Amino acid sequence: MDIPQRWTKSADGKALERRYEFADFSEAFAFLTRVAMHAEKVDHHPEFTNVWNRVDFRLTSHDADGITERDLKLARAIGKLAED
Repeated sequence: MDIPQRWTKSADGKALERRYEFADFSEAFAFLTRVAMHAEKVDHHPEFTNVWNRVDFRLTSHDADGITERDLKLARAIGKLAED
C-alpha cells in the first residue's frame, strides 16, 4: 500500500489522516468545498473537522473496516485540490 505523501495511518491502522492549514477560515472553507464537490462525484465521502484555518481529514472505507484503494485515490485527489 503506497500511502500518499504527508498522509499517515491512524493509530488503529484503519484510516489515513492528514491536517491542512490555511491563512484563514475562508481559505479553509473554500478548500473544503472543493473537496466536497469531488467527493460527491466519486461517491466517497471523507470524515473531517474544520476549526478556523484548519481542516483535518480521516479517510476510511467503513464497509471494508479499513483503508482501501478508494481512500488512497481520495487522499491523492485532496492533495491535488490543496495545490489549486
